[in-house]
Amino acid sequence: MADRKAQLRENLAATRAEIERLSAQTDRKPPQLLPVTKFHPAADVALLAELGISDVAENREQEARAKAADLPQLRFHMIGQIQTKKANHVARWAASVHSLDSLKLAQALERGVALAKERGERESNLPVFVQVSADGDDARGGVSRHALDELVEAVEGSEHLDFAGLMVVPPLDADAGEVFRGVRDEVDRLSAALKRPLKLSAGMSADMAEAIAAGSDIVRVGTSIMGPRPVG
Repeated sequence: MADRKAQLRENLAATRAEIERLSAQTDRKPPQLLPVTKFHPAADVALLAELGISDVAENREQEARAKAADLPQLRFHMIGQIQTKKANHVARWAASVHSLDSLKLAQALERGVALAKERGERESNLPVFVQVSADGDDARGGVSRHALDELVEAVEGSEHLDFAGLMVVPPLDADAGEVFRGVRDEVDRLSAALKRPLKLSAGMSADMAEAIAAGSDIVRVGTSIMGPRPVG
């Protein structure tokens, strides 16, 4: 356990140093680091908490729910696709959702948060990032550009959801920098329209440099911090 903690400490320090180095090449402040802990045991996530981490991200609802129950000292953020039928669960434990991609899901989360508040399982609204599809392929999640404003308007009109910004995952064959810059432009456009600062959640271990160069506010880093996912 001591070896694992030392390894995580070293990985965190290296990742933070790289974020600082990349951010120094821009005119923006360094983005928030959101460690992605999917597939790694709760014991590892507990070590991150001991190292001063307060927020982590998960991709799968059931796994995240279990870890959130075991580790109430941490805030867990949902970054994976959400089945509508799981919205009530997500509404109870999620500190934010980075993968809102449909009106149907927005409505389900709205009902879920209302219910969680009614039952005393949650006090605050749920911040949500709308996931933008860079190529219109719904299979990977994300809303197409032409449907973006309608979804944002729905969230803005909701009682229990707070629109926080946009998230994007570039397709494997895409120019990541170009994708990030395009969605950064959308964040800035919506920020101006809504008259408040919104955030861009973009960049993972493999494309963090491109994301920071494009002006990401939150980078979601898994492998560089946690190492390869456990086998078996």
